[in-house]
Amino acid sequence: MKRRDLAFVAVERTHVGRVRKLNEDRVLSRTALGLWAVADGMGGHQRGDLASGMIVDALVAIDPMDSGFAFLDNVQDVIQRVNRTLVAHARLSAPGTVIGSTVVVLLAFGGHYACLWAGDSRGYLLRGGRLNQITRDHSMVQELIDSGALNRADAPAFGRSNVITRAVGVQDSLALDLHSGPIEGDDIFLLCSDGLTGMIDDHGIADVLTTSQSLDEAADRLLDMTLAHGAKDNVSFVLIRADAAQDDTLQRLR
Repeated sequence: MKRRDLAFVAVERTHVGRVRKLNEDRVLSRTALGLWAVADGMGGHQRGDLASGMIVDALVAIDPMDSGFAFLDNVQDVIQRVNRTLVAHARLSAPGTVIGSTVVVLLAFGGHYACLWAGDSRGYLLRGGRLNQITRDHSMVQELIDSGALNRADAPAFGRSNVITRAVGVQDSLALDLHSGPIEGDDIFLLCSDGLTGMIDDHGIADVLTTSQSLDEAADRLLDMTLAHGAKDNVSFVLIRADAAQDDTLQRLR
């Protein structure tokens, strides 16, 4: 029997939105390496675009690794170095300066994935027609939901929904959360900033992903829907599909 591997196709979109003048989001798609990311510079803080840009630039410089563990360690180390640099840079600036960014990163190696994140940029996995959020927001809203003080149904109307509790560049010590698992053929991953999830709920995202004929169509529909709903923030996302391939030959995207 011929060996069956997984190959990947990815598309990305980023847009300033309908309200903001500057796009502080950055996206990364290194499909050949198996590395994708979305970084959302923290709105309202100084130089959020610098923070998100530094994260993506550092990930661009990563070389191929011999093992999945080395790959994951390298990505973690790179983000930690960016965190230290941003914290040091902020201390040399005006008092109270914060130069920060959320980040969500997806790695694929050897038939498995690892998702790293800090903040409320999210990672999703669509498998078998079911969409699951594989990240957990580092936000005030999520903490209130976890404590039972806020119902999930009331979260969209909560007045401080944009307050995050963790991000790159905010504190000396950065904890990156991790979720990992095996990859199956036809899996679709979505990495996105909260500019998308603030405008479209999970049901709407799942409907687009399950009814679109291609990743490009799905990406265009998600962006169009976000803009139609007002796009109050920058919106950025990457869609990644795992395709079963024989002899390392990429199948045509359906």
